[in-house]
Amino acid sequence: MKSTILKFGSYGLITGFIIFILHLIIGIDNLDYSTNEILGYVSIFISLSFIFFGLKHYRDKINNGVLSLGKALSIGILISLLVALGISIADFVYTKFINPDFFSNYEQMMKEQGKADQVMEMTSATGAIFMMVLVTVIGFIISLISGLILQRK
Repeated sequence: MKSTILKFGSYGLITGFIIFILHLIIGIDNLDYSTNEILGYVSIFISLSFIFFGLKHYRDKINNGVLSLGKALSIGILISLLVALGISIADFVYTKFINPDFFSNYEQMMKEQGKADQVMEMTSATGAIFMMVLVTVIGFIISLISGLILQRK
């Protein structure tokens, strides 16, 4: 189980970090916030797809074709934590070093759109923590769905 988590979690971590950082760097001046947000979610889902492949690998190659829902959830959540780590590090690097004005620019854009009441104070650290929690929650949902699809007793 540990090798599966580390293998597929590392794949997701590296994929998430690279895709997330690339789309943010490319989109600094070229893309609006809505497009960047959509690309961010795409990178999260691509990275979290390794949960499904990790569960399938564990079931078929390691556990003799058997996978319970509980085991699927535990493996999937641990893989998602590694993916969340990669994406949150990428988010922190981006907002702290590459584009330190990101949150103030985003706040200004929200005020211009009349959504000032929807803005909360963010820093690079709180943004990274938010991303970690978000990716883990999405990872739990993907783990649950994948576990239901792949479970065999």
